[in-house]
Amino acid sequence: MNRESNPVAPRPLVNAAAALAAMVIAAGILGGVGTLFQSRGTPLATVAAAERACEHQAYASDRQACMKRWTVASKTIAIAAR
Repeated sequence: MNRESNPVAPRPLVNAAAALAAMVIAAGILGGVGTLFQSRGTPLATVAAAERACEHQAYASDRQACMKRWTVASKTIAIAAR
């Protein structure tokens, strides 16, 4: 009944290869998400400025419309400045 177990010897090369593969995959996912955030949408600074400019609006729908107009106007100014 007393069997001696034969544990598998740790393989440092396999562990290192798996860690490297995990890091490459994680970096790829992080880079892809970061690229999507930068290429689409409005920069956070523009959104914050639009919120400050439209904070006087009482209703949420009016505030959102004001923010949309403000961000479009700021993009138009930025494009004209090029």
